[in-house]
Amino acid sequence: MEILFKRSRSDRELKQLLRKNAAEGKPLSIMDDVVFKAMLTANTDDSREALRSLLSACTRRPISKVQVTNNDLVPAHLDAKAMRLDVNVTFEDGEAANLEMQFSKSDDNLKDRAALHTAMLHVRQPSRGRHYYEVKRVYQIFFLNCELFPDSDKLPRRYSYREEEDHDRLTDMTEIIFYEMPKLEKKMRKILAGTMDMDSLPEDEKWCIYMKYRHEERAMEQIEQLYRKEEGIMRAERAVQGISRDYLKSIREMNIIKNEMDRAQRIHDREKKALAKGRTEEKLEIAQKMKEMGISFEQIHTATGLPTETIEQM
Repeated sequence: MEILFKRSRSDRELKQLLRKNAAEGKPLSIMDDVVFKAMLTANTDDSREALRSLLSACTRRPISKVQVTNNDLVPAHLDAKAMRLDVNVTFEDGEAANLEMQFSKSDDNLKDRAALHTAMLHVRQPSRGRHYYEVKRVYQIFFLNCELFPDSDKLPRRYSYREEEDHDRLTDMTEIIFYEMPKLEKKMRKILAGTMDMDSLPEDEKWCIYMKYRHEERAMEQIEQLYRKEEGIMRAERAVQGISRDYLKSIREMNIIKNEMDRAQRIHDREKKALAKGRTEEKLEIAQKMKEMGISFEQIHTATGLPTETIEQM
């Protein structure tokens, strides 16, 4: 029941956002986490292919198939903190990843949260009867609309377990990747000025450009060129357009139903009013005849229900 509630809450948040953007004439921003999740987790071929393509670009490895899994990380014990992931997936070989869109700075320490998420992704893997070499690698991928490492222009920043001085890698089991989206602005200005070609960017940076600037009017031409050239991003664009189109269609259908119900109610009210008027006129006619027959006002009131003041004025 809790999972259903959280899913319906996400749906409500998405609908509220779509309604607000439609009213203001604004395109959807993938930097909103509800749009980000909807784009990658819808039960459509476009969403599945967009997710596969994005993960291949971020992990820099070929991925042929991904599956969205339960986004609730079950705590190790009853008093432990439960966590909910944005887009939690497993690959065809059993490896796993969590993708998070962070629209604004958080009170949480995002570096610590990333480390904790990777640990939880490992813990949720089946372990009984397995050898350590069978444990699958996990990726934590953050898309941030803020800077965690302001002293560096490097994008992305990739972290794993390494020796303090020699920097040799201890294990391939864990990789944490941060994309600080504001750091794209310098490149975006060069692209808009025509001094940089988007084709020269790595695949993951093309995805970041698309997600960061899709809703900005100044970048509309460049974004359109991007999703026309890149298959995975084109699938993502179709998924986002589908989100808006399907919702607006449902809004139109709901408005049609509401208008029909309002019309039926108005007809019912008119008929009810006309019927009540007819009954009143009938009572007045009866009261007039009784009055002419010399029947007392009290008896006429009892028989017709008309106020005695009305009877007296007849």
